[in-house]
Amino acid sequence: MTLPTQLVLHVLIDDPDREMYGLQLCEAAGLPSGTIHPILARLEKAGWLTSRWEEIDAREEGRPRRRYYRLDPNNLATVRAALHRAAPAAKALGRLRPGRAGETS
Repeated sequence: MTLPTQLVLHVLIDDPDREMYGLQLCEAAGLPSGTIHPILARLEKAGWLTSRWEEIDAREEGRPRRRYYRLDPNNLATVRAALHRAAPAAKALGRLRPGRAGETS
């Protein structure tokens, strides 16, 4: 599991009942939209996320409709287990990043 995918899942697992739209997830995970949307598509295809389009009149609101994502409640245990398995590798990679030498977490 990639670090960006882990970041997205950590944001969502913090409040699994909350729906978030793409740009909210970008900001919360610290990732650009070009990175986050393919991740969301893969997670949804895997069944870990559900999504829905908001029901608004885009002209009336003066903005495009948003697509909201949330963790599928039936797969919360799977997501938690996957994040748990990925944690040691993520921690090791974090120590290898430039500027982090010698840091311990």
